[in-house]
Amino acid sequence: MIPVRVAGLTKDEKSGQPVVVLQEIEGERMLPIWIGEPEGRAIALELAGRRYQRPLTHDLIANLLESLHARVSRVVICDLKETTFFANIHLDGGGGALAIDARPSDGIALALRARAPIFVADQVFAASARTDIRIRGEKTPEEKAEDLRRYLESLNPEDFGKWNPEES
Repeated sequence: MIPVRVAGLTKDEKSGQPVVVLQEIEGERMLPIWIGEPEGRAIALELAGRRYQRPLTHDLIANLLESLHARVSRVVICDLKETTFFANIHLDGGGGALAIDARPSDGIALALRARAPIFVADQVFAASARTDIRIRGEKTPEEKAEDLRRYLESLNPEDFGKWNPEES
């Protein structure tokens, strides 16, 4: 099992469909998973730390689990058949441990709310991982270096040494 984090969301350039990108915690490989619009919004809201006045579906599930004294122990993206990913939500509660079949997008949205770890099965990662994914709005290292170069070139030599930490 490979531990991953949600690196971000992007849109498929051709279809406009949301894509959640999982990145291995100790590496550069990423796993793109095409998801539905509602799940994309649910993940985006949680990543942004936004809440609605009333619970949305994944919030409701998290609230139900908490009320039943159960917790999401982990979410595992466990299989890939053709172009469809499969996941299990692992729950711990009074009745023991359970693994519940789920769409990866729902599992990810719930894991984010429950602060539960997300894993990808080794064979799934091996079959679909990539290193060339760019999250929309994220700059490449070359673009970041160019921005820094432009900023440094715009500084006046007289400005160095004038910084006063009391004014910050």
